[in-house]
Amino acid sequence: MDIRAYLERHGSANIVDLSNHFRVAPDAMRGMLEHWIRKGSVTRQDFAPSCSGCGTGSCGGCGVAASFEIYQARKATAP
Repeated sequence: MDIRAYLERHGSANIVDLSNHFRVAPDAMRGMLEHWIRKGSVTRQDFAPSCSGCGTGSCGGCGVAASFEIYQARKATAP
C-alpha cells in the first residue's frame, strides 16, 4: 500500500527513486510494483535512451536505462 500511496502523492517515479526511497533492490521493487500493475492501480512506461546496443556495457548507457523506467499511479474511475 505504501508504494501505491507514494505514487499517488508524487504522480510518477522511476525505478531508481522508488528503490532508494523504500530501500530495496530494483528487482525486488519491480516484483512489488507488478502486484499493483496486475490490479490496474499502477502503469509502467519505458522510455529507452539512445543506445547502440553493443551489449558490452562499456559506454555506461545501460546503467542509465533504469532511470527511464517510469511507474505512474492510475486514477480511479468512477462507476
